[in-house]
Amino acid sequence: MSATIYDVATHAGVSIATVSRVLNAPQSVNVTTRARVRNAIDDLGFVPKAEATARARRRHRQVGVLVPFFTYSAFVQRLRGISAGLLDAGYELVVYNAETPEHVHGYLQSLPVMRRLDGLIIISLMLNEEVARRLLTAGLPTVLIETSHSHLSGVDIDNRAGGVLAAEYLTGCGHRRLGFVGGDREIAGYTMRTSQVRFAGFCSTLHTAGLAVVSADFPQDSAGYEDARRQAFDLLDRSEPPTAIFAASDTLALGVLSAARERNVRVPNELAVLGFDDLDFAEYLGLSTISQSLELSGRQAVELLLMAIAEAEPLVRHVQAPLRVVQRDTT
Repeated sequence: MSATIYDVATHAGVSIATVSRVLNAPQSVNVTTRARVRNAIDDLGFVPKAEATARARRRHRQVGVLVPFFTYSAFVQRLRGISAGLLDAGYELVVYNAETPEHVHGYLQSLPVMRRLDGLIIISLMLNEEVARRLLTAGLPTVLIETSHSHLSGVDIDNRAGGVLAAEYLTGCGHRRLGFVGGDREIAGYTMRTSQVRFAGFCSTLHTAGLAVVSADFPQDSAGYEDARRQAFDLLDRSEPPTAIFAASDTLALGVLSAARERNVRVPNELAVLGFDDLDFAEYLGLSTISQSLELSGRQAVELLLMAIAEAEPLVRHVQAPLRVVQRDTT
């Protein structure tokens, strides 16, 4: 016999109203009580009746997307690809924005049991074994973008390879003094520092070619325009400034271009600038960049998810989002 909300309340030693709040408005319940209720849900294998019925009938036609800092331009473009793919398939998109570890933890705990979703796409958030097991046990088809897990399908982004590609391109243009500007906004325990991964690929390639990288300090949570300007000023004010700078995102590249203008450094004659992402504004500004196929990766994730939804026993599939240099006016 299936567990009921009454069973969960008794097991957790709380009221039915508290269980309901944990399921529908977890932020309104204190952390200790929330954990006790969720442990009871796990112990009893509880699935809300309405949710179980809806899942069985597959009638709600909704797909959730859990994303950190969803107003970031790169995430918006990726969401655009997801939205287009879901619209074509007749699904509604539900976005869950996360900006703190508590947000992420709450969603990953509650989405498998409380939301009327046919599937879930998780962008740029790392999952541990416990969370992956919860998603699998709940039978919620899930696809990752940028991060990966051996038991979940995903669209993989090789950030290290992006750094390698940037180094190969800039050295191929004849540059021998190369700089790097980086930074990431983070959610501790859930997001990875993609700038550091791209920097590692960039450095390793240049080291093999016998070249060094000129870089400023890019501390944690330093992914903004002003952070990039500060780093770029540091590089441009040195006795031997770089002739090319690879910025770990197009947004950071804007800060580099601003700093170059303020120092009267001509781009690309005296300084080449290469970004990463290929955001919409990059084409408008003529910014050379590494494209990570943002919209395509969103559509690819939808395709993987739709296959998982359709299969009784979904296979784990991984696809690689293509990376390429888009040469414009800044290199």
